[in-house]
Amino acid sequence: MNLPNKLTMLRIVMIPIFMVFLCVPLPIPEWACRLIAAAIFGLASFTDMLDGKIARKYNLITNFGKLMDPLADKMMVFGAMLGILVYPPCADLRPIFVWAAVIVIAREMAVTSLRLIAASQGGEVIAAAWLGKVKTCTQVACIVVVLLEPLIPLALFCDWHILSWITTAAMIVMTLWSGIDYFRGYAKYLKDF
Repeated sequence: MNLPNKLTMLRIVMIPIFMVFLCVPLPIPEWACRLIAAAIFGLASFTDMLDGKIARKYNLITNFGKLMDPLADKMMVFGAMLGILVYPPCADLRPIFVWAAVIVIAREMAVTSLRLIAASQGGEVIAAAWLGKVKTCTQVACIVVVLLEPLIPLALFCDWHILSWITTAAMIVMTLWSGIDYFRGYAKYLKDF
C-alpha cells in the first residue's frame, strides 16, 4: 500500500463525503453546499492526477493501482453524476444529464468488463490510455461546471446553463470516443470469450 495507492483509497473515501453535501439537506445555504461539494470533488480529482504522477516518477506502479485507480475514478464520477441527478437545483439539466449518465455508466462498465476479460485471459492489466485520461478530465470539468455555473450572476449561466450544456456534450463525445478506442485496441480478448 504505497502512497499512490493510499491516494486512490482516499479518493474512494471522499465520495460519500461529497454526496452528503450534494444530497443531504443541511442547515447551510445551497450555494455553500455547491461550493463545498465542488471543492471536495475537485480535491478528489486532484488526488487522481497526483497519484499517477507519483507512481510514474518514483516507479511505484502496481497492478493494484492499475486496477483500483480507474475504478476509483468511476466511483467518483458515478457518485457525482447520480448526486447531480437527484439534486433539486439541477432539475433543469435532467433531460440531457440523465442520458449523459447512462452513456458514462454504460461505457465505464463495458471498459471495466474488457479489463477483467483481458486480465483473466491474457494476464494483462490494461492501464488507462491517453484518451481515457482526457475523458476523465472532461467528466471532471463537466461536473464542476454543473455545480458552480449557477453561482455566476449572469442569466446566460445561472438561467440558461450554457457552460453546463457545452461541457456535458464534450463529456458525452469523449466518453464514447475513448470507449470505442479501448474496444478497438483490445478486441482480441473478446474473440475467444
